[in-house]
Amino acid sequence: MKVPKGFEVAGITVGVKRSGRPDLGIIYSAAPLVWAYSATTNAVVAPCVVRDRSLAASGKPVRALVINSGNANCANGERGEIDDLRLASAAAEALGLSGADEVLSASTGVIGHAMPIDKLVTGLPQAAAARGDDSEGLARAILTTDLVAKEAVRDLAGGARVLGVAKGSGMIHPNMATLLTFVMTDAKVDQDALRAMWSRVVDRSFNQVTVDGDTSTNDMAIVFSSGLVAADLKELEAALLEVASSLAKQVARDGEGATKLITVRMTGAKDEVEARRAARTVAGSNLVKAAVHGSDPNWGRILAAVGRANVALNEAHVRVLAQGFELYYGEPQPFDAKVVSDALRSDDVLLEADLGVGSAQGEAWGCDLSEGYVRINADYTT
Repeated sequence: MKVPKGFEVAGITVGVKRSGRPDLGIIYSAAPLVWAYSATTNAVVAPCVVRDRSLAASGKPVRALVINSGNANCANGERGEIDDLRLASAAAEALGLSGADEVLSASTGVIGHAMPIDKLVTGLPQAAAARGDDSEGLARAILTTDLVAKEAVRDLAGGARVLGVAKGSGMIHPNMATLLTFVMTDAKVDQDALRAMWSRVVDRSFNQVTVDGDTSTNDMAIVFSSGLVAADLKELEAALLEVASSLAKQVARDGEGATKLITVRMTGAKDEVEARRAARTVAGSNLVKAAVHGSDPNWGRILAAVGRANVALNEAHVRVLAQGFELYYGEPQPFDAKVVSDALRSDDVLLEADLGVGSAQGEAWGCDLSEGYVRINADYTT
């Protein structure tokens, strides 16, 4: 996909991954970028998260991002901090920038393994020379256990574009960020406005996706604006939400070992916060996920997850539906179990519940729980 005006991107292979797949990516702008940042809430974080948070707090613009996959550079002590700064400094040099404070960094992969920093530094001039306007290489360079690259794009009426890439397959759970995602736009917006809307977008998208209940040490969501095209800010926020929601769903669909995308739609809630919380709880329930994998219309698991979500509900008016079939409405409803089970064999499963106390609604996305998830994570480093 063609990136928005003002951006150049690249993704190449430098040998960090044993597979030989792309593992080094860059995003670059000839002019300073306004940007917004959200990062993992894990108390154990990689040096890239710490350094990027510091740059975000400074409020200064940046010009580039360097990303490596195949190594998280986390829990490596002082060496990890040195390697992260060296990576950013080498990227700045390769791109002709003044220093590391103009470059954000991101890493993803195995925790506690020393970063092969020499391979990355040596490869950065090649990455800089490979810059272009096609996002495919970048999208592939950030993957780890993902089976497919994840991209999404929306064009605004005034000609601005929003394009995002993401990685995420395991260690995915709300409390952003639980994946890596990088979004670019050429829509003109000031930094304060962008940061405010990005916070709202993240809450409604990436914080609503769960695969396995684990929040990673490295993950982040960043949006950049080159500001080259005039745009309506409401339209921009809507486009950002569409792109982010698409990427979140792609991450859930590509969950480790997943065979089905689960969409949980919660209605009748007291407010949107409670609607989203209840939807996340259902999407993250291992019992629900296992039932969906087996195409089992076991509505009691959905109802129990709703009940422990710490939200207001009227039990006499709670409804539970699967694939549009009403299974419970204050009491069990008659349904043909085989018909519903057959409907649940789809690659896309919709679970719905109405809390019966208001008019607010929200969605969350997850995936089924299969034997494949255990196999992938049992053999992850061996």
